[in-house]
Amino acid sequence: MQGPIRDILIVGGGTAGWLSASIIAAHHKTEDGSGPRVTLVESSDVPTVGVGEGTWPTMRQTLRRIGLKEHDVFRTCHAAFKQGGKFAGWQHGKDDFYYHPFTVPLGYGKIDLAPYVDDVAEFATASNWQQHVCEAGLAPRSLGEREYEAQCNYAYHVDAGALADLLKHHCRDNLGVTHVVDTVTGVELSDDGSIRAVKLEQRDELAADLFIDCTGFASVLLGKTLDVPFLSADKYLFNDSALAVHVPYPTDDAPIACHTVATAQNAGWIWDIGLTHRRGVGHVYASEYLSDDEAAANLRAYIGPAAKDLEFRKIGFRSGHRAEYWCKNCVAVGMSGGFVEPLEATAIMLIEIAARYVAEQLPASSDIMPITARRFNEQMDYRWRRIIDFLKLHYALTERPEPYWQAHADPKGMPESLREDLALWSHRGPIRSDFESAAELFPAASYQCVAYGMGFRPDFRQQSHLLRDGDQASRIIERNRQLTQQMLQQLPSHREYINRWLAAA
Repeated sequence: MQGPIRDILIVGGGTAGWLSASIIAAHHKTEDGSGPRVTLVESSDVPTVGVGEGTWPTMRQTLRRIGLKEHDVFRTCHAAFKQGGKFAGWQHGKDDFYYHPFTVPLGYGKIDLAPYVDDVAEFATASNWQQHVCEAGLAPRSLGEREYEAQCNYAYHVDAGALADLLKHHCRDNLGVTHVVDTVTGVELSDDGSIRAVKLEQRDELAADLFIDCTGFASVLLGKTLDVPFLSADKYLFNDSALAVHVPYPTDDAPIACHTVATAQNAGWIWDIGLTHRRGVGHVYASEYLSDDEAAANLRAYIGPAAKDLEFRKIGFRSGHRAEYWCKNCVAVGMSGGFVEPLEATAIMLIEIAARYVAEQLPASSDIMPITARRFNEQMDYRWRRIIDFLKLHYALTERPEPYWQAHADPKGMPESLREDLALWSHRGPIRSDFESAAELFPAASYQCVAYGMGFRPDFRQQSHLLRDGDQASRIIERNRQLTQQMLQQLPSHREYINRWLAAA
């Protein structure tokens, strides 16, 4: 196969398909239409899985780049702000909790405050105001600030189905994406083993130079057609099931949490995501340790009386990823390339990253595609290893007594790379130089918040001779205390801000 990349075919809709189409089409949009043509084909009878509705702060820049106004996203997708995650009961299973905030600590990149904090368990609050903002239920910005800007770093909680519909209309109306509604019945290969075309149920086949597989767990192109194997991560991440439900607010003016809440259970955890019109709640669990009925009982107990007439939707999944993500002329984006539980909202973030790479690194011709594919695979493989390590870190330090949690804490069930990190961090904690790859997803600050929040205690005394910045650290900690008070006094409540902002838009 030789020649320029002129036609890109995205197979599958949903968040993965339409977000990929938006990113690629917006990047290559020209006045004269000289850029590559983007077509998306989807079946009308394939529902969106919608496992999670949380995003990562990267979504702010993505939405801006593809040309969407933030207030349109909020109005159409019932969106709310997400300023991080609150993890309740993960350490002891009692009243313990910690935050993973999106705003990095004051002085980040210049000084590591952890050795200078009186109690490293309070690292997140001593170095950052965002936990206090979340606990107070405040928005990340004031009405005087412009959209996509804020004093607190943030992402979004969105209705995933509504977001896919918004992106669909934006692609068709503003970005020149061709939309085909039809069912793929087969795939035609070229002599060299690459994909030549997909066969459709109601019309002629669709040929392309590059195919984007957004067919979800089915992985129709990359997995089934090109036979790229799936590499399971279930020996590290035990969860394989989820029950999901939409929970109405008791009143129209009920508070909206400005963070994701992840509450540990006896064999899994429950997510709680606040939108403007409802909450998205679900129980992630391991079927080896918990039956569906037991999980449903946990979920009903968590929701309370409001769960009486609600129906739960069961979702089964496998944690892991493909051995390759770009094979020949096919790129897997979203669940077709891999999936893990929605603990840190990595799913949509990986869609953004993969689609942006395709958009920015699109080969000028098919003969150099193998180079682009190899580099993409190297970066994505690194990212998946880091994701698995980071999610496992949330479990590995637990002191909960249940068999599920004790199995997670067993070093034999941890990736070797995580065991090595914990050994290094035992005397200095996570630092920025541990995470300097261009393909990094989570900064050192994220690892610090999780590790210290879960009770990890480095013995900083072993390197006490290097701790020469006590005065500077004290000034930063005091500055954070002052900024915390300012934020608590100046920022409006979350729902109040959204209502007033949208009314004024």
